[in-house]
Amino acid sequence: MKALVWTEPGKAEVREVSSPKVSPGKTRVKVTYCGICGSDIGIFAGKHPRAKAPLILGHEFIGVIDEIEGELKGFKVGDRVAGWPNIPCKECYFCKLGIPHVCKNLKITGIDLDGGVAEYVVCDTENLVKLDQSLSNKAASIIEPLAVAVRSLHQAGFKSLSTVAVMGAGPIGLMVAIMLKYASASRIIISDMNEGRLSLCKEFGFETVNITEQSLTEYVNSTTNGVGTDYVFECSGTEMGSLEMSKVCRIGGTICQTGVHKQPHQVDLRDINFKEQQIIGSRGHTMDEFRQAAAFAKSIQDDLEKAVTQIVPLAESDKVFEYLSDPAMVTVKIVVDCLSRAN
Repeated sequence: MKALVWTEPGKAEVREVSSPKVSPGKTRVKVTYCGICGSDIGIFAGKHPRAKAPLILGHEFIGVIDEIEGELKGFKVGDRVAGWPNIPCKECYFCKLGIPHVCKNLKITGIDLDGGVAEYVVCDTENLVKLDQSLSNKAASIIEPLAVAVRSLHQAGFKSLSTVAVMGAGPIGLMVAIMLKYASASRIIISDMNEGRLSLCKEFGFETVNITEQSLTEYVNSTTNGVGTDYVFECSGTEMGSLEMSKVCRIGGTICQTGVHKQPHQVDLRDINFKEQQIIGSRGHTMDEFRQAAAFAKSIQDDLEKAVTQIVPLAESDKVFEYLSDPAMVTVKIVVDCLSRAN
């Protein structure tokens, strides 16, 4: 089969590799689409602490069941499915506590073992979710980052009709904003430095702030009489974001740290103290939240489809990292079409 294989820092290539074998408790999925995530960018750059080359990339996969070994668990060959990429150990304290998505020994498809930018991928049968037949493949391909947004709103304890600032208009920031829209936020402000991404955000009806022209803090203060927003979702993973999030958030407000910071960054704890703010982290998603995202996706599939800015055939998937680094391209979410073998 063909697969996108990361071979060394800064290099990935489409290779012909052996199709994965199916062992008891596992299912083989013929992949339809697989999204490219920020973690894939980190792996490609050689900055992920666990990923080891050679590695088939991709953890945001959907497809059709090709083979099942062992218990069917309600599935059958031919079912359309999405795969929860987490593989918890089920033995550590956190697994037994009921939060296996933050398992101490967590492994993730496409990071710790071969992933879904390939014609086939193998995963645990119990990690699969059936897809509604009315849900398009394009919309389904973004279920995994949508589940990240579901988790973030749950962690923040979001209340409807609240005002919100979302820092970062990448795939996760956009998914958070979309979820906030359907959770009845009264006002959604989203910031970024990429005007192309912000233009897309405007199509969803969000207020936008280009931070190369104006600080988010200045904009929020000027439009809220200095009050700030009820919630801040920090999705940029940048030092600027970590320093500014407490400035944007109102007294008594809540900050949800959703973006993954690749290194320690400063936070103004004086604001957390004197403004009595709550700050909470959000990491990935539970299996239940993944199911919720899959179920909800069919209700918002037009918005999800709009968030997918490029679909690249598998045979050309080694170019996705060039596209992501090209300032002339507006890239929010790139998805690889793994059914296409076009040369």
